[in-house]
Amino acid sequence: MLAGSVGLFHDNSSYGPNQIALMLAAGAAALVGLYLGESWTDMEKAMVDGISLALKACLILLAVGSLIGSWMLAGTAPTVIYFGLGILDPSWFYPAALIICALVAVSIGSSWTTAGTVGLALVGIAQIMGLSLPVTAGAIISGAYFGDKMSPLSDTTNLAPAMVGADLFVHIRHMMWTTIPSFVISLILFSVIGWNSETVQAAPGSIDAARTILQENYTIAWPTVLPLVLLLVLAMRKVSAFPTIAVGALAGCVVALIWQPELVQSFGSPDGSLSGWAASIKALFMALADGFQISTGDESLDALLSRGGMSSMLNTIWLIMSAMCFGGVMEHTGLLQRIVDFLLKGARGTGSLITTTVLTAIGMNVIAADQYIAIVLPGRMYRVEFARRGLAPQNLSRTLEDAGTMTSALVPWNTCGAFMAATLGVPTLAYAPYAFLNLMNPVIAIIYGMTNFKITPLEEEPQGIPQTQG
Repeated sequence: MLAGSVGLFHDNSSYGPNQIALMLAAGAAALVGLYLGESWTDMEKAMVDGISLALKACLILLAVGSLIGSWMLAGTAPTVIYFGLGILDPSWFYPAALIICALVAVSIGSSWTTAGTVGLALVGIAQIMGLSLPVTAGAIISGAYFGDKMSPLSDTTNLAPAMVGADLFVHIRHMMWTTIPSFVISLILFSVIGWNSETVQAAPGSIDAARTILQENYTIAWPTVLPLVLLLVLAMRKVSAFPTIAVGALAGCVVALIWQPELVQSFGSPDGSLSGWAASIKALFMALADGFQISTGDESLDALLSRGGMSSMLNTIWLIMSAMCFGGVMEHTGLLQRIVDFLLKGARGTGSLITTTVLTAIGMNVIAADQYIAIVLPGRMYRVEFARRGLAPQNLSRTLEDAGTMTSALVPWNTCGAFMAATLGVPTLAYAPYAFLNLMNPVIAIIYGMTNFKITPLEEEPQGIPQTQG
């Protein structure tokens, strides 16, 4: 049904059709459960519990929506776009976006925060330069997931070794063997795409015009970037994502009142019926709830700057809730476990075991629609099997991240895929072919398993644990 939904509705499949398909599939799984003797009450509770697992993601989505609206009103994102247009060159924009997002994500440990802040600005720069938005989104997501995966501050990077009993820093070092080659290949591919002569020649005039329009409509100044600085500082201090993004949104409101007073007044009361604090408060509430709207005379810039608000994330939350209903009833009825047991029968050697783990993690992202489930369930299911075959736990934890973490952003109805599409404004299936790092990581993991390259035996595990003091 999901494949049919995408085939019929294409980029619009996540705006209702996918939700219907997921709910119908949940109903079919529930009928199987009733046939197997499960009670409706228990299955209903499993669906509710599944949704509860995603409530944190839903809160973050609402906060990101409000952050985008307030940052557009405050001039935070436009200022970053303005200076970015003066620094970044179209010929090396894609590899630069990859590197910038990787560095930010490593420092803060969050792919979502990276995409919702720096990634958002990079999409705006790419749109003005006339560059491909799907390729740009692919570079942003590749860099963000590299940094998220390799950062000790990342929740998934801590979750994967915890599920299998591996040391965190042994896990990170072990991941370098699959992740760094994927990053280098991605960097080469984005560089080749960026060296397109037609794209380079088409950019300069539109860049100057866009910078002029931004100056005419905003107060472009470094203080307007303070909300971004504050958000990055909070993230690096390991403050949880929801309060961090919420504080960033509120900081945008403060900056808007101080540095964009005329814009705030006109947005809050375009007909002049309100003035002073009444118009300002109304403008802030509008930006946080329904997003910011502006008319600059340039349609492409208007579409870029007029966005955000909590309401813009409601469709994504609908998609997540539908997916978690399906995943909850599938797990409760034992249908997920049945699939895994079937797959494990064909896993005889190390290569086939790692391939099965990769496919299971990808399948969890598709079926259960959540990257945490794609790490937790396969980790729990295959931990004993890896130990029985004499494989060190970091082999499993690395494979879980190579497949579970990396492919989560490639599934339109997964929490990560839905978030990236809603935040960057590029459909998941449009950017997926260009998320090179996310696509290659599982393939490299399978190749390593088949060739037994950098597969650590269980008896060598203690030698890999770093000696620490204090």
